[in-house]
Amino acid sequence: MPKRDPGPSVKDDDTYEALRRDGASKEKAARIANAKAAGGKPSKKGGSAPPYEEWSRDDLYNRAKEIGIDGRSKMSKNQLINALRSH
Repeated sequence: MPKRDPGPSVKDDDTYEALRRDGASKEKAARIANAKAAGGKPSKKGGSAPPYEEWSRDDLYNRAKEIGIDGRSKMSKNQLINALRSH
């Protein structure tokens, strides 16, 4: 099967394709592939938000809604934290 070009936003095509074969979503595969292509270092612009444990449940719910996490309305605060971290 020929390899599909994921587009210009993906920096490491081989890693992206391997993650997609393993069942990762397109978004997650692109995020991981781009991090690997950047040397695995976190972005310098990040790191200013407090940890999820300091967020209110309503704030966690709204973030989960922005991302599109299913079942969020029935989740506890800890479940929302786990869902956001594993997204």
